[in-house]
Amino acid sequence: MIRFFILLFLAGCTTVGPDYKRPAIELPAQYPASSVKEEAALPVEWWKLYSDPTLDELVASAREKNADVRLAAARVREAEAVLREAGAAFYPDVAGGYSATRSKVSTRTTPPPQASAPLERSQHSLTASTSFELDFWGRLARAGEAAQANLLASRFSHQVVALTLAGATAQAYFALRSLDAQSAVLERSLQARRDSLEIARARLEAGLASELDVHQAQGALADALAQRREAARQRAAVERLLGQLSGRPDLKVSPADLFALPLPPVPPPGLPSALLERRPDIRAAEQSLVAANAQIGVARAALFPTISLTASLGAQSAELSSLLSSGAGIWSLGLGLAAPIFDAGRREARVEQADARREQALASYQRSIETAFREVADALVNVEQTSGVESDLEARLRAARSALELSSLRYESGYSPFLEVLDAQRTANDAELAFVRNRQARLAFSVDLMKALGGGWNSGSEQKP
Repeated sequence: MIRFFILLFLAGCTTVGPDYKRPAIELPAQYPASSVKEEAALPVEWWKLYSDPTLDELVASAREKNADVRLAAARVREAEAVLREAGAAFYPDVAGGYSATRSKVSTRTTPPPQASAPLERSQHSLTASTSFELDFWGRLARAGEAAQANLLASRFSHQVVALTLAGATAQAYFALRSLDAQSAVLERSLQARRDSLEIARARLEAGLASELDVHQAQGALADALAQRREAARQRAAVERLLGQLSGRPDLKVSPADLFALPLPPVPPPGLPSALLERRPDIRAAEQSLVAANAQIGVARAALFPTISLTASLGAQSAELSSLLSSGAGIWSLGLGLAAPIFDAGRREARVEQADARREQALASYQRSIETAFREVADALVNVEQTSGVESDLEARLRAARSALELSSLRYESGYSPFLEVLDAQRTANDAELAFVRNRQARLAFSVDLMKALGGGWNSGSEQKP
């Protein structure tokens, strides 16, 4: 009979539930801001394109010590253990045991025990048992498929965290360098305001200016001092952020030159279809969809009977010394079938839940693709536009400096009021700060493009479970 059921299993086993097929997603032929179709060749450690040892050190520290990275790594280890657990279901469970009992029979029972029967008895048992579920409907196979997909999703998510963290660290570092440059601009502006105040006082003593000029110069000096304090406050906040990102709370970064950081060449974005393989967040979303699809099969398999085999082998004896003798052996074989009869629709509801979760995963997958294309397009436009803006701001800065020089000469010669000098100083200061901030924006947008194109992650290094 058991042989018959095994043959029936081998001949008729099937896997219920839908097989995964990648959804058909409509993709653009190319990105709006680019006509280049060649593949992007981004280095894995893309932040090294900026040639800054401090940045390299900060990113390396962040990828090692940041709490988010450790959390993602722990989730990968958890998913690996879940996959091993799912794989173990394909093997029989084997257990062993030994028991020894001593019992006495009552003489007050009806009928009383036979006179020849001993009132006290001993029994020793040594057994090994096994049980095995026949995966007739593919429930275990679908569960293993889901576990494998979840493992891949966790690995891709780990790469998302690492990529995002590297980008956040680089952008915070560029913000710090920008504040260093802004502080230098404000320091020069502060010195210029001090010089203007001295000139105004000297002209007042000489009877060539009024007290209004002195008060205006004092107000301009106070404004410059306030701007310098604000820049120092912002720098301290960004430095603390860098310390948090890199896992170094006591981090101190010395001032350095923003304009010493090179602007890396814009990488070719490649074909939009290639983004599906390069972006780890898209790959993670797809693997979550694969897992949700497999869980439908797990839920549907629960609608069918469960078939299991059991067996035990051992020995039983009244004396421990004869436990392993030839006549003490015992064994049993069994086949079990458990079929659902009535559960008030609970199993069907679980199938519907699995279907709904698959639809949610599909929507998340589509959204991740749409977000990825938007991020690439935005980054391309931002990189291109800020490059043009820098040329305009450079021209503005040259004009503002020339105007400041002329207004200072006119004031010292008595041809223009002091307010004209203050306006020229303010204009030149604003122009230089705008130039610095635009350079920071160019660096930050280049990081956005690296991240949007999946930089720092290599699909070829994907680990197989």
